[in-house]
Amino acid sequence: MPTPDLPPALGARQKLLLTLRRRRRTSGFWFGLAIELIWPIVMAFTKIGWRGGEHIPPTGGLLIAANHVSSADPIFDTAFVTSHRRMPRYLAKSELWNVPIVRSVLGKGGHIPVYRESAKAMDAFRGAVEALERGEVVVFYPEATYTADPAGWPMKAKNGIGRIAVQSGVPVIPLANWGTQDFLSPKGRIGLFKRVSVVAGPPIDLSEFVGKPRTRSNLDAATAAIMVAVTDLVADLRGETPPAVPFDPAARPALPEGPPEPLAG
Repeated sequence: MPTPDLPPALGARQKLLLTLRRRRRTSGFWFGLAIELIWPIVMAFTKIGWRGGEHIPPTGGLLIAANHVSSADPIFDTAFVTSHRRMPRYLAKSELWNVPIVRSVLGKGGHIPVYRESAKAMDAFRGAVEALERGEVVVFYPEATYTADPAGWPMKAKNGIGRIAVQSGVPVIPLANWGTQDFLSPKGRIGLFKRVSVVAGPPIDLSEFVGKPRTRSNLDAATAAIMVAVTDLVADLRGETPPAVPFDPAARPALPEGPPEPLAG
């Protein structure tokens, strides 16, 4: 059976150096303030480790596709990206722009609202592509919410990530989060000094989809290729084999084909 391949936890000296050297410019005041307030918690109260920062280029548009197991994922993903001298922008549900303070953090930080189930849904894709064309790093959670897989594996994703990747043509790298759900569970329970791992992989080869018609089948296939890369990273961290078919939250349980056979006798 495979063994978990966790990156070593950062030492005190590494954490201090990252605190001094991490990216601060272009955050915007409120997003920058949020990072400044949360950073000490991340560094002091978790056993965080990461790997794969060499896959983040120093300049140019970059799309990061990450699995989603906790509302703390953006906290640790921001720490990872800023520690490698880039400033991330997130796609987030538009309802958060109605929350005081949060809307300032998101709006002033250059993040992109997603208007789900509305005529404005495509605005998020356009906004993401425009940000990538400006040379930004855009972080996307393709599952659109925490995984509903009972074992915590990445679910079947919506094809928005495939659309953005194919349309923009920028490098796409997979990112795996594991342990963030122990730091902050979906039910809001906080666990201190938990092991948290963030691992990035090399750019995904999407050449067979870029420049081709953006049909649903092509976008679904590009999305599936991205999620395979993400799931493989999660599998390495967990030291386990993922399901052959990802959990599909939209699938309905199969109904019985007919009444049971009558008992004999």
